[in-house]
Amino acid sequence: MTTPPTPGGRRPRGRRGRIAVTTAALTSLAALAACSGPPKDAGVTGAEVKLSASTPPARGEIDSFTWAVYAEPPTLDYTLAFDYPQNTILSNVCESLMRWTPGLTLQPGLASKASNPDPATWIYDLRAGVRFHDGKVMTADDVVYSLGRQRDPDNAAAWAQNFQNVASIRKTGPLQVTVKLKKPDSQFPQYMATAAGVVASKAGVEAAGKDYGTTGDLACTGPFKLGTWSKGQSIELERFDGYWGTKAKAKKAVFRVLTDPSARTNAMLSGDVDGGYLIPTESYGRLRDSGLGTLYFGEGLSTVNVNVTNMKGPLGDLRVRKALSLALDRSGFVKAGLGGAGTVTNSLTTRAAWAGASEQTRQAAFAPLPPAAQDIEKAKALIKEAGATGKTLTVATSSIGQDVSLLATAVQAAGSQIGLKINLKTIAPNAFTALFTDPEAREGIDMFPLTYYDSITDPLDLLTNFKTGAYMNFAGYSDKRYDSLVDQATAVYQPDQRLKIETELQKHAAEQLLWIPVAEWPTAVFLNKRITGAPTTIAYMYYPWAADVGAADAGDVR
Repeated sequence: MTTPPTPGGRRPRGRRGRIAVTTAALTSLAALAACSGPPKDAGVTGAEVKLSASTPPARGEIDSFTWAVYAEPPTLDYTLAFDYPQNTILSNVCESLMRWTPGLTLQPGLASKASNPDPATWIYDLRAGVRFHDGKVMTADDVVYSLGRQRDPDNAAAWAQNFQNVASIRKTGPLQVTVKLKKPDSQFPQYMATAAGVVASKAGVEAAGKDYGTTGDLACTGPFKLGTWSKGQSIELERFDGYWGTKAKAKKAVFRVLTDPSARTNAMLSGDVDGGYLIPTESYGRLRDSGLGTLYFGEGLSTVNVNVTNMKGPLGDLRVRKALSLALDRSGFVKAGLGGAGTVTNSLTTRAAWAGASEQTRQAAFAPLPPAAQDIEKAKALIKEAGATGKTLTVATSSIGQDVSLLATAVQAAGSQIGLKINLKTIAPNAFTALFTDPEAREGIDMFPLTYYDSITDPLDLLTNFKTGAYMNFAGYSDKRYDSLVDQATAVYQPDQRLKIETELQKHAAEQLLWIPVAEWPTAVFLNKRITGAPTTIAYMYYPWAADVGAADAGDVR
């Protein structure tokens, strides 16, 4: 799934480089941020980052609101919805069998009930009378077809990995679908609340053919339907008055594509847009102090990492990866790159992802992890021991925002201090997503900043990425013992039993530094004084959040 593949992945937003630092004299990322990039911003402090599940509920309807997104989705085909821009929009148009709530819990969605009569069977009883945007009623045939598209190898679906244990998907009643698994799979039912579980009209998708997802009707059931798509500029959603649930409070939601971080911030400050997620970290203080609205934070289930994409060069030596990890100034990056709204971490997974574990299991997951503190001398010794002094590495960066550009710069600075030569390769924001989908786009790149968000509240969502052949296993890492542990954990439905196995996976991934963990990062959202109602958590990726957005003042309907 988003630095944001997402998937999960998909998930990596490449969210948002510029600054080329070639001297080992850099000792403070905060100083770097002050002398380059956007205007200096006071940022926020840890004490100010109080997490909430949502913003105050709307008090009335509005005609429309405008939302900023950092890139234009290449498609809104749900099978390819793996990143922030796609899912931020698509979650309001297309719905899944299950639903992820703002509180990050699982509830029924288009399925009114999910049952598990035996470990290898999941039965989904569908809601009656649900209509697609063209007025046709949803049936079990549509569900079978929609999930089948995720499994079709010709579609190259981003979510195909989540269907690897599916043996069959069959209609077992007019409003019932039965999924048979090859073996028990604790992850599959959880992913039915993500884009993996989206249901679209079979007739509608087939009618659109190769153009599906890029123009016209998306053939879905959500509270909004796709309206005008002005390529490179904006995407409009129109309220669907035939919606089976609570109708949207806004008649229209307009998503403006603003690839430049400063432009996004200025649009919020001027009132040209009413709000946005993925706020540029360099703008936290300006928006907080503007008096024009409120900056909120919520659980993001997100970690900021350095993704290792090439182990055939110097990074194939674990000592080089350890050295870079030891040389990174994580605290400086959190202050400058995340605007003070993050927490230094030595874990690839967030602590919130382990909420279902016992205290003993949580201790086992985090206690043995390598230190996150900077140790330049030890890092230099490792580079010398590995014979890597003077070796060259290339890090991809992008101008999406300084959380990306400054992390790339931090890696470059760390390398320069320990004897490595690290080049930065700048990639346009709209092209950054290709790093997650196109192996050719990663050619010549050894690392890139990756903000990974979990698509489900389970550490395995991230840890499975290092299994042999996994979607986001870009470096081609392979370990039979690790693969076996992933399979063991996947097969266990009982949460704490599964999480105990996942502690071993966490330990292995940390020891091998398959990605280099840097920080945990909450979700940020800004709303001006005109609107309210948007959730603050990462649930907005799959929950129809825009339907909750309405007037902050009961008398302000416009």
